Amino acid sequence: MGPVASGGVPEQDLAAPSRLAALRTALARIGTTLDENATRAELTREAVRQVGGAAAVLRLDTEAEPEYEAVSGDPALLPGVAWATAAARETSTLGEAATPIAHVSADGGRPALCVPLSTGGRTYGVLVCARDRGPFTPAESELLGVLAERAASHIRHGREHERVRGIVGNLQRALLAEPGRPHPNLDVAIRYMPVGQSALVGGDWCETVRLHFGRTLLVVGDVMGHGLEAAVDMTAYRSSLRYIASADLPPHRVLRQLDDSASAEPERRPATCLIARVDPDRGQVTLASAGHLPPAVIDGRGRTSLLPVPVGPPLGTGLGGYEPATYRLDPAQTLVLFTDGLVEHRGEDIDQSLDRLAGVGFQAGADVEDVLDTVLARLDARNAEDDVAVLAAQLHQRVPRGDGQDP
Repeated sequence: MGPVASGGVPEQDLAAPSRLAALRTALARIGTTLDENATRAELTREAVRQVGGAAAVLRLDTEAEPEYEAVSGDPALLPGVAWATAAARETSTLGEAATPIAHVSADGGRPALCVPLSTGGRTYGVLVCARDRGPFTPAESELLGVLAERAASHIRHGREHERVRGIVGNLQRALLAEPGRPHPNLDVAIRYMPVGQSALVGGDWCETVRLHFGRTLLVVGDVMGHGLEAAVDMTAYRSSLRYIASADLPPHRVLRQLDDSASAEPERRPATCLIARVDPDRGQVTLASAGHLPPAVIDGRGRTSLLPVPVGPPLGTGLGGYEPATYRLDPAQTLVLFTDGLVEHRGEDIDQSLDRLAGVGFQAGADVEDVLDTVLARLDARNAEDDVAVLAAQLHQRVPRGDGQDP
């Protein structure tokens, strides 16, 4: 077998199984992530591993002054940036089909090699390699060209991923509509935490709708699934809800019409939903559930309990059968509606999950924002296994002015 480069890839006998295995191993070390900076660093490390000396990448697609990036090996071996930039521009103009061009730098006559990072007709920089021993052999040049092409392909994929991610992000922001505003006689706070670092919106949602006579409809829903597809159906449910709620129907009839609407669209994902119609003048709340978890109520002493609600089938099944439940609600109490992501743990019975919520104690007289801060912290919602949407509401206590008029 012929001479072997420092990284172990034979320079001759190109068809030998050992060379192919070594080449596969070398290529596998490049492009392990979608981060193009990491890919450049992996490329230069592998180049030094294979041919020795030093390696760096010059980017020619920025307006900033060119400088070496992702330097591996001894930086003192690399030629001056000005010389390398001129050589790199000469090399990059030849495109990805060009054989890497060897140069002799002006800095002591050390051999240097410029290899374009090109693929798909685009160049993403130039790999610059230099060493203080003999010039690069044709086999070494060919090997570095293959490594550079591999890096360029991954950089292209990474940039395409970021472009698509940006489009998805913009679409998610468009879907992430703000809930309506309740009547001034009701204090409401809402928190939404989608699962996953890149997600802005998913299938969970909260909504408030103003009704006649100072009443407000509070809604939480959870579309089956995650991600953008669930978010699209979530938006459809919210739009339908706003339209149906404008007729000022009781909660169980709103659910029935939502179910009829969703079941008429076979591609619409099922969803659970809990609706609470709050009537501050009467001091009461009327609830109806479509397969959703019951709400919690926190009393004036900070104690938590769950309000039983008849549970009908999820929306989109076409089965109907929703029933209302009405409870007293006074200004000292806080009503909390939430999706299952707040309480559920994988492998845990749902009754145990709800018991953990019921066991959370709150500071007496806490406002709606403090209530949400406490419940999210105590239940570790930031590490939830599913999307979390939670809404807290309190009847607004109006304190009369000295002149006998409300503020």
